[in-house]
Parts: sequence; C-alpha cells; structure tokens
Amino acid sequence: MSTTNTETEPNLVGFRINHRTMRADTRRLADLADRVAAGQITYDLRRAKALRTYVRLLCDGIHHHHRMEDEVLWPVLERSAAAEIDLRELSDDHASLDPVLDEARAAVDELAAVLAAGSPAEGRARAAAGRLAAVLAQLRDVLDEHIEEEERLIFPVIQRYVSAADWDAVERAVRKGGALRFELPRIERYARPDELAELKRMAGPVLRLMLAALRPGFRRREARVFGG
Repeated sequence: MSTTNTETEPNLVGFRINHRTMRADTRRLADLADRVAAGQITYDLRRAKALRTYVRLLCDGIHHHHRMEDEVLWPVLERSAAAEIDLRELSDDHASLDPVLDEARAAVDELAAVLAAGSPAEGRARAAAGRLAAVLAQLRDVLDEHIEEEERLIFPVIQRYVSAADWDAVERAVRKGGALRFELPRIERYARPDELAELKRMAGPVLRLMLAALRPGFRRREARVFGG
C-alpha cells in the first residue's frame, strides 16, 4: 500500500495504530490461551493451526517493526536530532524481545503438535496452552512498557526534527516487508474512526479496495482463532 502525503510534518497516525495493534493482539491472545489452559475453551487441531498461524504472523510483524526502527528510523533520528535523544535503551529492548518472540513461536507450535498427536490430549493441551499463555503475558508486559516509553521519548522528537519526506521513507520501509493481508485488517480493527478516516484520506481509494479484498479472509481466520 502506498500513500501520497502532502503534510509538512510527520503524520504519526499509522505508527500509533501499529503500536496499538501489537499490544492489543498480544493481550487478546494471552487471554485466549489462558482460557484454553483453564478448560474454558476447547481447542481442536484445526483451531490450533489457525492460532499457530496468527501468533507467528504477529511475532513476525513485531520483529519486522522493531528491525525497521533499528535499521531505518534510528539512523533518521540520529541524523536529525542526535543531541536530543539516546536510543540505546530502546535498541536493547528490541534485542531482548527476540527471545520472547521465539518462545511464543515454540509454545504455539507445541500446542498444535500436542493436538496433532491425537487423544488422549486434553491435559497435555491445557498444559501447553498454559505455557503459551505465560509467554504471551510476558510479551504483553514487555511490549506495553517498551512502546509507552518509545512513544514518550521519540514521538515528540520525530514531530519536531524529522521532515515529512524522511518520515514517509521510514513508513515505506516498514510497509515493504510487512504481511499486508494480516496487518491491514488489524489496522481496521484497532484504529479509531477518526484515525481510519485519516488513513483513508492519505492513502486514497487503494486502501478501501485493499480492505474490502482482505477483510473477509481475515475475519474467517479471526473467528477460527478467537471464536464468534
């Protein structure tokens, strides 16, 4: 998806929504896994495979977002406002997230593997779901703390020092490696109405068309994972 930005300063609405989707989906998945572990929800192999895909796409998206910050956004900030910000702790946070993402992938793989092995699997499945819930809760807490700190520290610096052209280049790099079929419908889910209207204004008709095309498949996957 491309946007035509005629703003004179960076528009951070897309980044804010992206941060919100990562935090909200991690929280939502941690709660889901906890309910499976408690026996409140019965999960079969079909749903576990859908969950595995969803968790892996989420983890890949979080990793991609933070890698683009390290490789694309941080150099822009260092060039534009090096004296105003120290990025070392935020970079360290990114590095510490990778092992947690790996643990989440391994835990959701384990849940699917237990269910694939066949019955009797309920006790083992609930135990595997408990391990997944624990690592997702850890990821949730790390993301909450990191993103709140990141937005507090760097968003004012971006708005004050980064040009609209440089910001557009950052956003293009972030979009380039993302899984749009997964990311775009989640933006629609978590954006406020005014934010979604702003994105549609910036992107033009292409965003409406892409959402219309991707929405049905995403909603089927979402229903399989979360129910409803």
